[in-house]
Amino acid sequence: MIKNSLSEHLKDDFSASIIVFFVALPLCLGIALASGVPLFSGIIAGIIGGIVVGSLSGSHLGVSGPAAGLAIIVFTAISLLGSYQAFLLAVVIAGVLQFLMGFFRLGFIAYFFPTSVIHGMLTGIGILIILKQIPHALGYDKDHEGNDAYFQIDGNTTFDAIVNAFNMFNTGAILISLLSLFILILWEKVLLKKHKLFGIIQGPIVVVFFGILMNYLYLNHFLDFSLTAEQMVQIPMFSISDFSTVFNFPDFSSITNANVWKTAMIIALVASTETLLSVEAADKLDPLKRVTPTNQELKAQGVGNIFSGLIGGLPIAQVVVRSSVNISFGAKTKLSTILHGFWLLLSALTLASLLNMIPLSALAAILIVVGYKLAKPTIFKDMYVLGWEQFAPFVITIIVMIVTDLLKGVLFGLFVSLGFVLHHSYKNSYHMKDVIQNQDGVSVHHIELGQEVSFFNKASIINNLEAIPNGSHVIIDCTKSKAIAYDVREIIDNYIVAAVEKNIIVKTINYSGITRKSASIH
Repeated sequence: MIKNSLSEHLKDDFSASIIVFFVALPLCLGIALASGVPLFSGIIAGIIGGIVVGSLSGSHLGVSGPAAGLAIIVFTAISLLGSYQAFLLAVVIAGVLQFLMGFFRLGFIAYFFPTSVIHGMLTGIGILIILKQIPHALGYDKDHEGNDAYFQIDGNTTFDAIVNAFNMFNTGAILISLLSLFILILWEKVLLKKHKLFGIIQGPIVVVFFGILMNYLYLNHFLDFSLTAEQMVQIPMFSISDFSTVFNFPDFSSITNANVWKTAMIIALVASTETLLSVEAADKLDPLKRVTPTNQELKAQGVGNIFSGLIGGLPIAQVVVRSSVNISFGAKTKLSTILHGFWLLLSALTLASLLNMIPLSALAAILIVVGYKLAKPTIFKDMYVLGWEQFAPFVITIIVMIVTDLLKGVLFGLFVSLGFVLHHSYKNSYHMKDVIQNQDGVSVHHIELGQEVSFFNKASIINNLEAIPNGSHVIIDCTKSKAIAYDVREIIDNYIVAAVEKNIIVKTINYSGITRKSASIH
């Protein structure tokens, strides 16, 4: 149960917001780098996602910002439109479209994602986090933070990067990541149980400052294992007087460009899909099982993208990695999300030089712990116990996510789930009773149709009707049926006509065919 004291809320949300900030910062920069836009554009999107979207959203624990799934869309769209300013106009229009989606109550789409697929997505994200952070933990930082795709910009794959990392590791980075993992595990498993102080100061915050001290006071002076600039967080440096120069503004003269509108629709669709998936995932992870109002979330995301596009930021979506970090480290309300946006703003204004001292290997340790919490081995056993109908979509979602990306993984998982739905529909749309021999020695075939009989059932119904031998009696019982698709009624009507040639007598119960307006027994 949520604590009633505001100070206790503030304590939980404050510490969680700092951890989310440390994780979000390199992700914002990495996604901007992958998108081919100024690095500060990622920071802008993170600030807007935290402060603006966080304030308007009904999500208690979800965190919004630039999304890795949109990076390739951004990169391609800028080339197509010819300028970043024209692309920003597409972001603004996408925000308007998202707001209208929420206004017209299209958020219900979120409820069509099966639980097995959502669990698969969360577990897949956990595995991806671990796989993507292994190179950073080893000091191999060729792939930018925030890239969750299998094929990287440098032409390598996720597994290529891991192999290269073991061949080109940095001893200093390994020391920092291993000791950071030790601190995190010790903090959670031992120290938290010893004293309340260790609950106030979160382990990841200690790890960040430990990484800074380790690199600058120990590795440099004693072991000569110092890290290079690319193995550290890299925030663009500028003074407050230069702050206005980092903004870009939409080119409204491109409003008549059809490609701008096409890009806007793609951004709105992909960002809304990722957001709704993240909403479902965050609600699943929420210890209090609160439910996010999805229409309100679409409106909030729309407003966020309008603001982000107007001042030069990347497209925004609610994202699973930051949301899961937020939940894992004790956030209780959306205050954590809003505060992390303020920390991003503060860091951009005043703390760049300090934050550029944070080793990526220390952040990698934090994310590896988060990944493990999402992808514990026991989840595979739990899903397997539920049967293949749950386990198959779960596993397919994970596998496809790892070798492609998040959206494709979810799409394949949905297809597998749909296959089970169709199979059930095929098997349960009707019931063929045992053949009964009447007093004249004629076989009677009694078919009971189910409550919902759709066009998916056409094949099985046709096959069973065609298998009935000549000279039989057939009873088609629709007593339990609430809806029979036009296609199926057409099949039954045609069968009644064709049965005469086969000397088959057909009776129907509570059936209204295409040409029959009243239910009757024939």
